[in-house]
Amino acid sequence: MRRVNEAVREVLSARLVEGLKDPRIGFVTVTSVDTSPDLRHARVYVSVLGSEEERSASLEGLTASHGFLQARLNQELHMKRTPRLEFVYDDSVDRGMRISELIEKAAQPAEPAACPRHEAE
Repeated sequence: MRRVNEAVREVLSARLVEGLKDPRIGFVTVTSVDTSPDLRHARVYVSVLGSEEERSASLEGLTASHGFLQARLNQELHMKRTPRLEFVYDDSVDRGMRISELIEKAAQPAEPAACPRHEAE
């Protein structure tokens, strides 16, 4: 299944790099794919660069393009069944950036507290 997931991810990534005609689809990266064992469904995790509105629009555009993308999968992979694609936003990139920010903030040296005795001198 890992090889199937990777093959599906590669084909979808290549199609997205070529560009789809839907103007709603912005800068999208396929981060991973989980295909069901019976090959009927595939959950495609994507990362979208941009605001919440751009993310929603891109997911709508991808959902609308699923038929075209499934046909391309069928042409390129010659699978027994072509999975029905479900696009899901992958927030792991956002979580990773947030964790990095927290680590950087915690790693910064604390400012020395003002000592009342030294201020009087």
